[in-house]
Amino acid sequence: MGGTLCLASVMQALGGEPFWLGADVAGATMNEKMGHKLYDAQGKECEEVALMKNYGLNAIRLRIWVNPKNGWCSKEDQLVLALRAKKLGMPVMISFHYSDTWADPGSQTIPEAWKNYNYREMKEAVANHTRDVLTLFKAKGIDVRWIEIGNETTHGMLWEMGRAETQIENYCGLTEAGCQAAKSVYPQAKTIIHIDGGVDPKRYNILLNAFEIHHVHYDWVGLSSYPYWDQRQKLEFKDEHTIIDCVANINGIFKKWGKECMVVETGYDADYPDKGYRFLKDFIHALRTETNGHCHGIFYWAPEIDGGYKLGAFRNGRPTHIMDAFKP
Repeated sequence: MGGTLCLASVMQALGGEPFWLGADVAGATMNEKMGHKLYDAQGKECEEVALMKNYGLNAIRLRIWVNPKNGWCSKEDQLVLALRAKKLGMPVMISFHYSDTWADPGSQTIPEAWKNYNYREMKEAVANHTRDVLTLFKAKGIDVRWIEIGNETTHGMLWEMGRAETQIENYCGLTEAGCQAAKSVYPQAKTIIHIDGGVDPKRYNILLNAFEIHHVHYDWVGLSSYPYWDQRQKLEFKDEHTIIDCVANINGIFKKWGKECMVVETGYDADYPDKGYRFLKDFIHALRTETNGHCHGIFYWAPEIDGGYKLGAFRNGRPTHIMDAFKP
């Protein structure tokens, strides 16, 4: 993918903010407890956050559930990983799921403790939970740079109260509550609205228009962009089209809404590491050089996953060639 040197690259060269290369490592503590080990390319056992750093990544992403049954992805669990990142000088992105479990376009389940709340009480719960988590992280000196107010909230959050298709004003109000709470603790952090299908401008325009109408004060737009899912959902037919159309969407978001962007999730089928390496290498290059500095980074989702989920970047506990795309 061609293109001229973008503003972000110039800033990095001059010692300004880098182009962020990150990974979601939220499952690391659970994997360790289950006895799963990771190794570097030379076969040496390595802790996941340090292994990401060794591959050239400079940030990590974590997810927070409200009251998870087994404790995984609680604020205390994720703080363990944030403290490891702190020691390595890696800033942190927090993805609030506002659920006791996974939240994504197919599931946005209200936490059990919140299930009987009315709209006013739900906004207070969102705000209090957001402040509580971030206050803990701030007290421990964690460099939280980015805060996702919901995870892949393409169809809203906290269903049915905040479903975008039927309760858009509620969804916007709940999002605003999270944004305001985040800024009260980390005023310099960027609040992010996270939407999937990064190649599809239609869904972004619908939601960003609603946020403008209902006065949601967010900073950036986060995109999920996976060639695997794009092709499964018939949004695209080739890997390179994911890159071309995601870049076009990012440029369109800035042109229409004036919002900076970040690809907060991507991944590739690790059974095809050479193709995955080429895709990720080209994607990083295009985001850095063809968005006029309006895309600030890319995060790989759960690269360590090996088995059950196809789109990690490891096999047999070792990094595949995909991970080499992060290297300079």
